[in-house]
Amino acid sequence: MKSLVTGGAGFIGSNLVDKLLALGHEVVVIDNEYSDAHDQFYWNEKAKNYHLDIRDYKNTRPLYDGVDYVFHIAAEARIQPAIENPIEAVSINSVGTCTVLQCAREAGVKRVMYSSTSSAYGLKNELPNVETQPDDCLNPYSISKTNGEKLCSMYTDLFGLPTVIFRYFNVYGERQPLRGQYAPVVGIFLRQRDAGEPLTIVGDGEQRRDFTYVGDVVNANVMAAISNPEEGAFGQVYNVGCGKNYSVNELAAMISDNTVNIPPRPAEARLSLANNSKLHETFGWRPYMKLEDWIAAQL
Repeated sequence: MKSLVTGGAGFIGSNLVDKLLALGHEVVVIDNEYSDAHDQFYWNEKAKNYHLDIRDYKNTRPLYDGVDYVFHIAAEARIQPAIENPIEAVSINSVGTCTVLQCAREAGVKRVMYSSTSSAYGLKNELPNVETQPDDCLNPYSISKTNGEKLCSMYTDLFGLPTVIFRYFNVYGERQPLRGQYAPVVGIFLRQRDAGEPLTIVGDGEQRRDFTYVGDVVNANVMAAISNPEEGAFGQVYNVGCGKNYSVNELAAMISDNTVNIPPRPAEARLSLANNSKLHETFGWRPYMKLEDWIAAQL
């Protein structure tokens, strides 16, 4: 099997690349090291690596030839930077996704797995979030990622390209971004603890998140690629979350009792919690890592 991973030198992408190589896949990686949230990028020397922008059709299109599976993870993946520069976020997440899909379509790729976000559910929907709920996008990040979802569904319906759309819930784990105030909160808290600094809790800390381990996210991608689901499974949205949420205060208490509260941020959801039954029923996926177990292993 031959797989192509966009964003394959970043957090989720590099973990997926390692897994695919371990399974015996030939792997092509496209990454332009766009994110400034990483202390380093993770290029696996066993893959064929290309420092390119996913929007660069001319130079990336030949890389899709002969590929069986495309895992599209590259994105502007942070809410606040997307608010600060909406044009760039929409260009990367919407135009970039369309470019990936068109390349995959022209190359005859068997299946495309698209990484989207639970922030599409916003504030209006009751918990747990289920895929039939309407979108409630609060910021340029969620809108641009949801645009990518619509493109995936359209490429399935109009062009017959099989796509699987994942909505990730607050991914954490090895290689998570650590730099800057907008890095994921698990990584920020561990970095602050290691530096002897107080953990910076945004607002009152009672916002709740469904924290999902990166290894579970990787497994969802692999299972969706290699399984043979029932007809109608493609072009659909699937939640990738544990089905349990924790407050930021509860997370902080697992790591340190040295905390400080900072002002709340605009345009972010207060609560998130995944109903993951659709992913389990379609692809047989279940999460295996508990947040408290992973945190304990880091301390």
